[in-house]
Amino acid sequence: MKTDSSTNDLIYESSPYLLQHAHNPIHWKAWTEKTLALAKTEKKLIILSIGYAACHWCHVMEHESFEDSEVAEVMNKAFVSIKVDREERPDVDQTYINAVQLMTGSGGWPLNVIALPDGRPVWGGTYFKKQDWINALKQIQQLYKDEPQKLVAYANRLESGLKQMNLVALNTEELDFKQFPTNKVVANWAKKFDNILGGYKGAPKFIMPDNFQYLLRHADITENHPLLEYLNLSLKKIAFGGIYDHIGGGFARYSVDEKWHIPHFEKMLYDNAQLVSLYCQAYQITGENLYKETAIETLEFIKREMTNKEGGFYSSLDADSKNEKGILEEGAFYVFTKKELQNLLAEDFQLFSEYYNINSYGKWENEHYVLIRQKSDIDIRKEFHLSEKDFLEKKEHWKNILLVYRQKRDNPRLDDKALTSWNALMLKAYVDGYKILECEDYLESALKNANFIVEFQLKPDGSLYRSFKDGKSSINAFLEDYAFTIDAFIGLYQVTLDNKWLNLSNELLDYSLQNFFDSEKHMFYFTSKQDAALITRNIEYQDNVIPSSNAVMAQNLFLLSKYFTTTDYEKIAHQMLKNVSLEMTQHPSSFSHWLDLMANFQNDFYEIVVVGPEALEKTKELNKYYIPNKITAGSTLAREEDLLFANRYSHGKTLIYVCVNNACQLPTENINAVIKIVTKTKRN
Repeated sequence: MKTDSSTNDLIYESSPYLLQHAHNPIHWKAWTEKTLALAKTEKKLIILSIGYAACHWCHVMEHESFEDSEVAEVMNKAFVSIKVDREERPDVDQTYINAVQLMTGSGGWPLNVIALPDGRPVWGGTYFKKQDWINALKQIQQLYKDEPQKLVAYANRLESGLKQMNLVALNTEELDFKQFPTNKVVANWAKKFDNILGGYKGAPKFIMPDNFQYLLRHADITENHPLLEYLNLSLKKIAFGGIYDHIGGGFARYSVDEKWHIPHFEKMLYDNAQLVSLYCQAYQITGENLYKETAIETLEFIKREMTNKEGGFYSSLDADSKNEKGILEEGAFYVFTKKELQNLLAEDFQLFSEYYNINSYGKWENEHYVLIRQKSDIDIRKEFHLSEKDFLEKKEHWKNILLVYRQKRDNPRLDDKALTSWNALMLKAYVDGYKILECEDYLESALKNANFIVEFQLKPDGSLYRSFKDGKSSINAFLEDYAFTIDAFIGLYQVTLDNKWLNLSNELLDYSLQNFFDSEKHMFYFTSKQDAALITRNIEYQDNVIPSSNAVMAQNLFLLSKYFTTTDYEKIAHQMLKNVSLEMTQHPSSFSHWLDLMANFQNDFYEIVVVGPEALEKTKELNKYYIPNKITAGSTLAREEDLLFANRYSHGKTLIYVCVNNACQLPTENINAVIKIVTKTKRN
């Protein structure tokens, strides 16, 4: 039975996900020390429900169970119920999803866990139907009343298992990374590739941009043409698919089918950030205009719909919105009926329907179509006898009409918090867009976001906040926030040559080493030593849809070692890579960012130093080329105090020094000579 809305303690929170549940009849509380102490004081089991604002099945369970008075009665009577936004508190999410994976073999969201009053989990799962949820709660509460020792014993065993997860041993063996069997690893990895539809075999299909970024690099280094063909196939199928928003730009999180057609319609900032970088790099290597167009349209989407006035980036757009009947429905905002398209496009409908498959191939359900392409622009132009100019004008006309029409619909809910790590990923995307697509607006957006992070997320003691909303910063940052921000600031330095960003990177790295680094294991914990410990302190080192914080931090250490040559940064990065090297051979898709770091050790890595009055212009020219195995440093002035620039300034000239481990070629003023040097060492 549904109940009239009431108000619980979540009304005082800023997270859009928590606020979505603030009027449930359940006495939800936020994850705080006070709440956890309450469970201990009252000796009540904890219900921990974790999700995020754009999560479709989180909404379904809220509607079926958490808005229901019968469910509320059971939960309120015997439990302390806590709601967690997994995006705000990835540390809590990581701990309890590990527990559910140990208990059930799988995990996902919504994540629902029952824990002892001390927070140790004893039961869990993901989505539950109303009656199943009620039955489970009653059974566990009865067991807790009658035989609590059984739950305590199980919690002890599970705690032991959790502490064994994500353990990384210090590898003391001598390893020659040049002998690492990269080609064999990639060949075994390739057995999972879908060489017909792109991506990995089966459904659902996730894009995994970090995997593709490394594979692009490997294909380029080794001149592996079949691998490059597979990547081109994948990137084209994805850009043609319904997972890409052909009207508004940007990507949904994943496709539920094999052909990239029907997406799970939520749009996440982290996906779109990484995909901009990926498509920019693919354009750099191939010159394929589709990749350039896709990156530009995605950046336009971010500017239009995902950017706040301070220059920060919002987190996500929901999958659900109200349909024409006023009922919440997944994808309602994005799909069209044939009749709608005919009325809107008039005489262009035939051309549009051929281009976007308004036919049996593109049909979804309830007479709605999700736009999907099969043919290239050239093929369509030939078929309809159109010039490139006329066709591009028609495409722009369609998109403008449909975008305006779509905006009149009920819009998907926006999660308007800004997360530091995801903002840093998008900052890097704008840097890549500026480098490769040469649009000054992109640099302006990158700088505005970087200054947003400095002004609002950087504390006086050198630490970071995690989240920002409504003018307020909150939650101590996690390792991923530091790792991605350092990475983004290094990238920003390399296009601006402004030492501010390089020095900030180094300061954030120093803070991370002091507060996250385990000097015995030579790995970083996900949480700072300044924060209260959970059941266990996790080390996140396997890459997923986002690369792992340890992999990014190891890469940061390597890159900054080239700028700050008196440090032991490279030695630490080397040891971290050794620690995971065995697992890399077994599960390469979970170690793509580590493999990217491995490539830095396997091949010549160039320090390109540009000194002279035209340093910025020559750096800009260099950045157009795909050279993943380099760092760039530059100065318009003599800087004898800096080892990178000492004795390298020549009045009236702009000289480029190409070095490997500080051993340099003769300087040159010729960009082509530099490109010839750094592209001659591809491995076979």
